[in-house]
Amino acid sequence: MRVLGMISGTSHDGIDTAVVDFSLAGDVLEGRVGFTASTPYPAELRSRLVAALPPAPTTLAQVCELDTLIGQSFAAAAADALERGGPLDLIVSHGQTVYHWVEGAHARGTLQIGQPAWIAERTGVPVLSDVRIRDITAGGHGAPLVSLLDGMLLGGREGGAGVLNLGGIANMTVVRGQELLAYDIGPANALIDAVVTSRGLNGRGFDEGGTIAASGRVSERLLEVLLEEPYYRLAAPKSTGKELFHLGYVDSALARSGLDLADADLVATLTELTVRTVAADVLAAGVGTLVVSGGGCRNPVIMRGLREALPGVEVALSDDYGAPADDKEAIAFALIGWLSAHGLPGTAPGGTGARAARVLGALTPGAGPLVLPAPLATPPRTLVLTR
Repeated sequence: MRVLGMISGTSHDGIDTAVVDFSLAGDVLEGRVGFTASTPYPAELRSRLVAALPPAPTTLAQVCELDTLIGQSFAAAAADALERGGPLDLIVSHGQTVYHWVEGAHARGTLQIGQPAWIAERTGVPVLSDVRIRDITAGGHGAPLVSLLDGMLLGGREGGAGVLNLGGIANMTVVRGQELLAYDIGPANALIDAVVTSRGLNGRGFDEGGTIAASGRVSERLLEVLLEEPYYRLAAPKSTGKELFHLGYVDSALARSGLDLADADLVATLTELTVRTVAADVLAAGVGTLVVSGGGCRNPVIMRGLREALPGVEVALSDDYGAPADDKEAIAFALIGWLSAHGLPGTAPGGTGARAARVLGALTPGAGPLVLPAPLATPPRTLVLTR
């Protein structure tokens, strides 16, 4: 079964796509990763999206327009994958998260936009979407959903492993055999990107190659203020997003610190915040291996900081385990699509905190009748990815 996974993450910079050809051999699911791509949002669309995100006020008219425009962007990316990657049986669109509602350490709701009907209409392929909310209705956080893939890939790792994704938010899955725990640690790139964008430090909207952070000095005083954040002391599983970690959050921390930092020093300090919060949780987990993916793994300042802070831990990229670091989340949503199509749960309760695993998503038919594979009674235990 050939499935296209699509996602735009908390960096809000574009759409990652991955086509995976799945086949089942006993209790092992084999996935051959084919076409992958990353499609930036048009500059005007990204600007409109960022301007509408919390804590900014917005209107239902803006939400409707963004839902359509993002859906059309996802449709264009899907059409490109179909043309260049070959026939598809199913498309899974995560869409774009614009709000993740958490109160009292419990997720109450989540909103992903990017109308899937645009994708189905353009490609003629059925689309699975709205994949997070069912887990929330079962008492989970709806995140991090990638934890299921982590468990299937690394469950056999001796001594256990931490699987870290450094997107806008840093999330980690701790895997030991068939047991796992997953949660959001805190900001990875969210605060760095907000400062780089708002201050016009480059034309990319992120600290490419960590060059800005490398040119600055860490402010221990500001770092002390940032580390007072109560979220870091909540018990896992837990989830967060840009509803908490945004530009106003940085401005408030600066005001409390009484400092007026140079741009490079501010970026260096926010980068060190990511390193310290992640390293603290990895040490607490007691794992011997840390497998890293997401945009932050391309920042040498973050990666060097993690290796220095974790001298007894092997720090590797997910590429070494068959999941290219830049494409891992798109692959994870392709996996969720395969599971849902076969009537199998797409969550790990230890990862999201739900009462039990649930089959995920809502289906939009393609050009013809909606035909699904025969349901399976038991899920595969292991996932093997190849290129």
